[in-house]
Amino acid sequence: MTGSAGAHEPCAAGARTVRVLVADDQQLMREGLVALLGLVDGIEVVGDAGDGEQALRLAAELRPDVVLMDLRMPVMDGVTATRRLARDHPDVAVLVLTTYSDDESVHAALAAGARGYLTKDAGRAEIAAALRSAAAGQSTFDATVSRRLVDALIRSGAVPPPDGLTAREVEVLRLVARGLPNGEIAAALFIAETTVKTHINHVFAKIGARNRAEAAGYAHRHGLVPG
Repeated sequence: MTGSAGAHEPCAAGARTVRVLVADDQQLMREGLVALLGLVDGIEVVGDAGDGEQALRLAAELRPDVVLMDLRMPVMDGVTATRRLARDHPDVAVLVLTTYSDDESVHAALAAGARGYLTKDAGRAEIAAALRSAAAGQSTFDATVSRRLVDALIRSGAVPPPDGLTAREVEVLRLVARGLPNGEIAAALFIAETTVKTHINHVFAKIGARNRAEAAGYAHRHGLVPG
């Protein structure tokens, strides 16, 4: 754990420098993130922590704009640390950067108060953009997490499917996007193949698709295909 990082590139005139605290229990990953972000214009790494408890202590001391938070850490996990930060330091945003994109991890982090969620295959530019968004009070999610969130909202009925699609038509569209032929879709949904054809015709008409490839593209663009 350190309290400061090395020099960073100066930001553009008039642009605000985003002060970041990195929290990750893997030393190699933590040091790599510190070095990586130290090269990004407008990002200043003010400290790094190896667990959630250290992250809380340094956040209180250094008052960063954003904590880049791993979830699975010893002593205190990232979800608990995020919840404590949201309660005690609401002006400090949390951006999760983790290996895990399962529903339970995503929902727990967001419920705790995380402002964004990225997985560790994100690149430097994506992480930097998400840090700036978090500092500005905006939310950022990678494509996999976005699909999971949209899917959960549609399943819960919190938001309707797009373009007037019914729940059944969304189910059919998802299977089309996965490349299943009509017979396999019928078997998966326990309906007749003729019913599948009818649903597909309705879907194509509603979303303006001319073929299955266009329908699949629509499903992915609208977050209807689980990651």
